[in-house]
Amino acid sequence: MTINLISDTVTKPTKGMLDAMMTAEVGDDVFNADPTVNKLQEKVAAMFGKEDALFFPSGTMANQTAIKLHTQPGDRMFCDKWAHVYNYEGGGAAFNSGVTSCLIDGHRGMFTADQLKSLVSGRNDIHTPYSRLVCAENTTNKGGGACWDFEELKKIHKVAKDNNLAYHLDGARLFNALVAKNETTLQYGELFDTVSICLSKGLGAPVGSILVGSKTDMEKALRVRKLFGGGMRQAGYLAAAAIYALDNQVERLAEDHKKAKEIGKVLESCNYVKKVEPIETNIVIFYVEDSMNPDDFMHKLQEKGILLISMGEGKIRIVTHLDYTDDMHEELLKELKSF
Repeated sequence: MTINLISDTVTKPTKGMLDAMMTAEVGDDVFNADPTVNKLQEKVAAMFGKEDALFFPSGTMANQTAIKLHTQPGDRMFCDKWAHVYNYEGGGAAFNSGVTSCLIDGHRGMFTADQLKSLVSGRNDIHTPYSRLVCAENTTNKGGGACWDFEELKKIHKVAKDNNLAYHLDGARLFNALVAKNETTLQYGELFDTVSICLSKGLGAPVGSILVGSKTDMEKALRVRKLFGGGMRQAGYLAAAAIYALDNQVERLAEDHKKAKEIGKVLESCNYVKKVEPIETNIVIFYVEDSMNPDDFMHKLQEKGILLISMGEGKIRIVTHLDYTDDMHEELLKELKSF
């Protein structure tokens, strides 16, 4: 038995999802003629109270499109120093949009309105870039699945609007946050100019992300998606999986959160573990004692069929997901206790 906990992207479609995919009505989405893609886009736009939405092959492309929508080359984007848009998208903000990134020294991937205000209220002349965009990420990946405080996001919104900044949410794992914090998509749709949602992480779809925003922004996004090579043809098979995931696999995210917290408790009791980060959703980040090499630890677990991943700086990550069964959970806990 292989227990793959490197990410929640490793899931495979359930039987119900496969049935939905195989019976999907499709067309050519590049010509806006795929009825299932159109249905998905209308569904998600309505969920967030936005005018329109656009289906993308990846979350990186959705985020990079949003950055390009809101900026011009030479502009400045504000994000946390751990933000996915800066650290894990191949330098795309600089390459695709020519923007500079002002990195905010937040906590676990989350910064405050006061921190943002102190950075945008300073010198503004020909020597400095135009400030154009603020990006937040919920939940935070490198921050261990941490959830933002919604009141703080509202305060950041005010700073952004007071300074004519666009406000984008990298919501790759937003549904994990919604389930954990009992929040709604409408709350986030009202707050942010654009929101990206990844459908192939905790929600369990095989491929795809979606970007929501105004009609004008999504018309521009359609052109940017084409420029980035993201036009897909009979994408309705993938959109059907996404619709199934949204209809059937959101509330079950609470199970992933529960298992992650149980893993955290066991790790805290292990004498070879130095620290476990707070666990709110489906990501567990921990550190082994200095006397143990993290790579050696992961290699020994790999020999037992347990796959984990390094996040750098000594961080080891475990991510629970749809395909992580109760039997796998019991086996993992047993191996951690006896390591």
